[in-house]
Amino acid sequence: MKSGPIESFQLCDRKLFNMPDFQTRDPASTWNRMSLMSVRRMSFLFLTAALISGCSILDGQAQDNPLDSEKVTVAAGDDSLKQSVVSGEKRDAARNEPLDEAIAPELKTTARNARDKLDNPVQPSPEAAVVEKDLWAKLRSGFALNHDVDNERVRDQLNWYASHPGYIDRVVERGSRYLYYILKQTEKRGLPAEYALLPVVESAFDPFAYSHGRAAGLWQFIPSTGKHFGLRQSWWHDERRDVVAATDAALTYLERLANRFDGDHTLALAAYNSGGGTVSSALRRNRNSNRPTDFWSLQLPRETRHYVPKLIALAKIFDNPEAYGIELPALKDEPYFEIVETGSQLDLAQAAEMGGVDIDEIYLLNPSYNRWATTPEGPHRLLVPVENAETFRSALAQIPAKNRVSWRNYVVKSGDSLNSISRRFSTTPKVLQQVNNLNSDLIRIGQRLLIPSASKGSDAYVLSASQRLDRKQSRERDGSKVRYTVRKGDTFWDIAREHRVSVREVAAWNGMAPGDPLMPGKELVIWSKTSQPTVLAASSSRGEAMVRKVGYRVRKGDSLARIASRFSVNVQDIASWNDLKMSRYLQPGQSLVLYVDIRNSP
Repeated sequence: MKSGPIESFQLCDRKLFNMPDFQTRDPASTWNRMSLMSVRRMSFLFLTAALISGCSILDGQAQDNPLDSEKVTVAAGDDSLKQSVVSGEKRDAARNEPLDEAIAPELKTTARNARDKLDNPVQPSPEAAVVEKDLWAKLRSGFALNHDVDNERVRDQLNWYASHPGYIDRVVERGSRYLYYILKQTEKRGLPAEYALLPVVESAFDPFAYSHGRAAGLWQFIPSTGKHFGLRQSWWHDERRDVVAATDAALTYLERLANRFDGDHTLALAAYNSGGGTVSSALRRNRNSNRPTDFWSLQLPRETRHYVPKLIALAKIFDNPEAYGIELPALKDEPYFEIVETGSQLDLAQAAEMGGVDIDEIYLLNPSYNRWATTPEGPHRLLVPVENAETFRSALAQIPAKNRVSWRNYVVKSGDSLNSISRRFSTTPKVLQQVNNLNSDLIRIGQRLLIPSASKGSDAYVLSASQRLDRKQSRERDGSKVRYTVRKGDTFWDIAREHRVSVREVAAWNGMAPGDPLMPGKELVIWSKTSQPTVLAASSSRGEAMVRKVGYRVRKGDSLARIASRFSVNVQDIASWNDLKMSRYLQPGQSLVLYVDIRNSP
């Protein structure tokens, strides 16, 4: 869900020179000849710019519609949860990083308690055991996919789930906050109920899940696809993690894909993972060779071939758990949360107090909020547990909008700017402009500014993005710890190479994905493998480097070594950038991402 290539320059050439012919019907016309010359000059300039930018403009246009994408979504998935179940850990080790490992060291205990609420299943009391499992009955009644398909990939997944019942317990515990709502939305749209289980495959129902492919949230939207479906992403708020907004976007996306493939939901699911263009191409190849065109007969990326079987296996488990020796925890057919309109920005710690709700629960129901408060621009709503909703509404009505966040008076000093002030007080220049009715970013010494600020200390917001990142960066790892400030022209590739680590490692240590932009001034933590980590001078060649993200489609006869030699990069780097195993062969048509200095490229 989710860049177009520089590789190739040949691709750029095709895109540019397949433009409409600008020749006129009157070649004798001086004006026409002059126009043709101008067009040619413009075409040459356009070609030059495209080569420098890696054809990002042209390819960005081609990727505007995710329904036509040919890029596999790299989702967080559920592998880490599976690993923790196999190892016998009571806590999801890999998921420790986005939550537990992203908070200051002095807050470890509080953070682990918060993480436990998501990861550790609550053992039902004898009274709870007698509650009729109405939600499961509703789920089963809406199943529409063919569960009787006899396929080895499905059998493999079923065998694993049957052997690890603890996995189902933990997934259900995680999903119990969201499952009723998601199932209700699929029901309203007349979609298969199996879609309500898709967040298990995508994120293991972890609302903070973030993959190295830049996919975020329960439904694992990448930034571009999120924007296409109206999911706003800002410093304050990332709607890819918004339970309500992201669910609506995901079901809309799936609905459109199902329509595209004539109601075939297995193809729609495959396209959700690998892109509609990928599935369409596979269908076309099979038609041209007179082969079947059902999902099970298509040649699709490896991840996609296992994606649909995993969902069907899960549906079979939930449809008849007793057959696999699994006992599902009881879930009532009733909502877990209510959506409360707040009408204004609201401090989340204050919201928790008003509703008598643990603040960690507020963050788990509202994981889209990155900071200590809801976003100033809206949406002005909060998801609150049903049993606390009325208390929250009553308390909220007693507090004027101006008192729902705390304010700090600040006198502008020499050297201050809106950027520096916003960084100091964990806000944004735009917010400061809005709050203080500023028409520009110009401020003067002695000027008084109102600054929104958190009402509590950092220990009250342990699941906010900044606290999660602090904890992640504080975790002890192998190597020498280096604090590195990003400079203009820096790339993950350059930084990783300097410190003899992988691009993936640098990104993971800092809560990022390799494709995330590096902003000058951002501080990174690097666990360097060099004996004496070096920092290049500002005047070094790196600042002048012309490194670009490049898309490359594997050709017949290609190998990692051949591609590395062609683009003057390292084989290990290519493997790291693309999450490849060195032992596996490349497949013609396979898409790779490269970070190439175009001065050295072919």
